[in-house]
Amino acid sequence: MPNESPLPPGQYEAKTFYRFGLTPFATRFPHDPTSRSLQISGDVERQVTLVDVLEDLPAVEQLSDFHCVTTWSYRALRWEGVRFADLFQRVIQPQARPAAGAQWVILQAQDGYRTCLPLEDLLAPDVLLATRLDGAAITIEHGAPLRLVVPSHYGYKNVKHLRRLDFCENRQVYRPLGFRFMDHPRARVALEERAVGAPGWFFRYLYRPLVRSTAARFRRTLAEYLTSADRG
Repeated sequence: MPNESPLPPGQYEAKTFYRFGLTPFATRFPHDPTSRSLQISGDVERQVTLVDVLEDLPAVEQLSDFHCVTTWSYRALRWEGVRFADLFQRVIQPQARPAAGAQWVILQAQDGYRTCLPLEDLLAPDVLLATRLDGAAITIEHGAPLRLVVPSHYGYKNVKHLRRLDFCENRQVYRPLGFRFMDHPRARVALEERAVGAPGWFFRYLYRPLVRSTAARFRRTLAEYLTSADRG
């Protein structure tokens, strides 16, 4: 059944779930697309590496829409994985023991991408560490081997190829990859927190013209990567 709920402010429905992101990352891919290990570090009592983040955690499945900050949305994606809250409460807290004041988490990917979110937002019940999408193993295109799914936040907070969580007490230790104004501390879709320094509606007109060329670039480089992998 099609999703009849209204789209968030400034969004339009796309017919394709693009591989998308900051343009320098069009040519970057995970160095180990099969490993689901996750490093836990930062303001923690003990740094740990979780070899398989799914082990002994309940599997969940959910339908959620994906909203890119550049104003396109894709409806009703079926993700499968584990809840971030379950991982945090059952594994990270007892093993790594983050500091009580470590209320920010820097999320780092295998391809070098990173962003940051409040721990409070990550503990929402619909935040997943996903390994499957629409009934199949998640692909390189959409974040293999492990992708963060944060449905209430713009796509740039939904980190693909996730490999590391750095807990921190002071968000100022986090350094955005692009211009600082482009990385909102929370980036909640319902509040149109696209960036900082101007109203959210302003950035619609800044970002929307970039969609077609960015999607084409990511599509082209993915095809080249897959061709090269087949030859190898």
